[in-house]
Amino acid sequence: QVQLVQSGGGLVQPGGSLRLSCAASGSTFSTYAMSWYRQAPGKVRELFASITSGGGGTNYADSVKGRFTISRDNAKNLVYLQMNSLKPEDTAVYYCKATFFYDRTRNYWGQGTQVTVSS
Repeated sequence: QVQLVQSGGGLVQPGGSLRLSCAASGSTFSTYAMSWYRQAPGKVRELFASITSGGGGTNYADSVKGRFTISRDNAKNLVYLQMNSLKPEDTAVYYCKATFFYDRTRNYWGQGTQVTVSS
């Protein structure tokens, strides 16, 4: 299994930028695909970015495409989310998730971090 610890987040003005990090324990990080989710109060949790285990492929929801970038550094056991041109509607709790390559029913979640976009 893997433990995920998130950092970053906070309050930012519209149009600003933030970078979130997700650190994984252990030495098998490269066996996990990684995703970013977000959830606003009273709303469904939204998958908006994912990256393959090797980092060679990424996918984005239309709501963030062109503004957010997911990346990973397998040597450092880190996944990043760079968020640019932030909008108030981006306000949510952000979660990273690891999915085991050999068993897609095995998922691990970070603790979540609040991102608030407001002037």
